Amino acid sequence: MRPRGPRTPESYQPRRPGQPGKTGWKPAPKRGRSPRGAETRAGDGAVVLYGWHTVKAALENPARRIRRLFATENAARRLAEDGLAPGVETELVRPDAIAHRLGPDAVHNGLLAEADPLPSPELDELEPAGIVLVLDQITDPHNVGAILRTAAGFAVAAVVTTARHSPEATGVLAKSASGALEYVPIVTVQNLARALELLRERGYLLVGLDSTGDIDLGDAPLRAPLALVLGAEGKGLRQLTRATCDRVARLDLPGRIKSLNVSNAAALALYIASKRAS
Repeated sequence: MRPRGPRTPESYQPRRPGQPGKTGWKPAPKRGRSPRGAETRAGDGAVVLYGWHTVKAALENPARRIRRLFATENAARRLAEDGLAPGVETELVRPDAIAHRLGPDAVHNGLLAEADPLPSPELDELEPAGIVLVLDQITDPHNVGAILRTAAGFAVAAVVTTARHSPEATGVLAKSASGALEYVPIVTVQNLARALELLRERGYLLVGLDSTGDIDLGDAPLRAPLALVLGAEGKGLRQLTRATCDRVARLDLPGRIKSLNVSNAAALALYIASKRAS
């Protein structure tokens, strides 16, 4: 397995007692100026996780190595009440110290962790059973995080993404996934069409989802192992991806609006497929 996560990023360090400053955080020595919104970056290839559910799931995952854990007094007390042993020393900080690092809109619940990326399995390591989701260049981390959360809810075996044109498994994506990063393996591939062919060779039925599909997913013959392939909003499935699928299906909706946000479409498709693919 290879590690999944961001490339070598910037780091931030807590301000030592007695140093001036309002936030309690200072940038680690580096060249140039650190950008605003560096929540997806940490030192030495670490990923940044924040928010109660995200950090709690990471602390409970024996496969996740936590490097540093920052918590407010209230959050640290809540961790102790839940019987969670971080395995590293908890560094107590003020709420605005975490907010300064993440930006004003991030809901961090008083918790931020720097951790090693989780290992990413190879495609041929997946057991040919159940359902996998294949994401064709879906770049919005909120959408991918929401898809991962839904995937965890439906016991999806893995989510397959491309090495390029996919968000990193950290920061906003991790928060949107609400802990699902710890439950759903992410397989990163260089060539999506080749990956789909490999899935077919391993017995997977490849079903793409597109508004112009030739059959409603609810009427399509489905079986396990099944790979549901989703394209980016607006662009949909790329031509080669679509041509590689065994079938392209649509989601027929009764209302005036006929298309859904991709994360909502994933949830509906998984509900249908989990009922019918066996």
